Amino acid sequence: MPLVTMKDMLTEARKGKYAIGAFEFWSYDSAYAVAKAAKSLNVPAILQVGPFEKDYMDGYKNAVKIAQMAANTFDLPIAVHLDHSPDYEQVQEALDAGFTSVMIDASAYEYDKNVEITCKCVEAARRYGASIEAEIGKLAGNEGNVNNEEDDQTDPDMAAKFVKDTGVDCLAVAIGTAHGFYTKPPVINIKRLEEIAAKVEIPLVLHGGSGTPEDKVADACERGIAKVNICTEFIAAFGQGFKGQDAQGFKYNVNTLFREGREAGSALAKHKMELLLSRRA
Repeated sequence: MPLVTMKDMLTEARKGKYAIGAFEFWSYDSAYAVAKAAKSLNVPAILQVGPFEKDYMDGYKNAVKIAQMAANTFDLPIAVHLDHSPDYEQVQEALDAGFTSVMIDASAYEYDKNVEITCKCVEAARRYGASIEAEIGKLAGNEGNVNNEEDDQTDPDMAAKFVKDTGVDCLAVAIGTAHGFYTKPPVINIKRLEEIAAKVEIPLVLHGGSGTPEDKVADACERGIAKVNICTEFIAAFGQGFKGQDAQGFKYNVNTLFREGREAGSALAKHKMELLLSRRA
């Protein structure tokens, strides 16, 4: 099956009050694990690439080839998505390579500069028929230190204006989650999400899905979140599966050494997908 964009799948997800899991991938094994889980639940999948994954696969073109292999193997709608591009040049490179969806993250800039950069990327995505995500608000980084001050979270009125000014297909919002594992329990601002969703009709995106309390994730899916990013937990599942096999002694062939990691990754992906579907209308 040809690779698809995110737009239609996320629009349907928001209407149905569920979300699509977006998983970082770095190999055919990781793409296979996500696609296998999605196929078992009859849902589409999103395979994402950030800077680390791009380098590991030696470029965006290889990432597209791997995503296409997974889509063909499982006859499944799969979007291959650029995660957290910091600039237009990365967006253009991914689109040239065949990505069906891209994210521009200019949220560190002031509003007008964010809009300027995002609009340029929206124009590029439209030329390629790709979907595009952007972000407004500030999310904590890999250290997992969450700033619970609402000043850094997404302002509902500004979010509505940003969507109107840019024409993006989906919007990542900051409501108290963080990238990476948390070092202390997060405070997820569901009330803030409800206020954003009341003003923004397009699908909303939750970054920092690893370790976030599952009841809060399910609540968020009922309230406008249509895409949830999952990276750290997915990688950890692979790592733990691999270590478990390695510890059992010298059995180094492909199946005995690597299959357990892939199966652990697929089980984690399926669990997350089931959570995102749990309150589907």
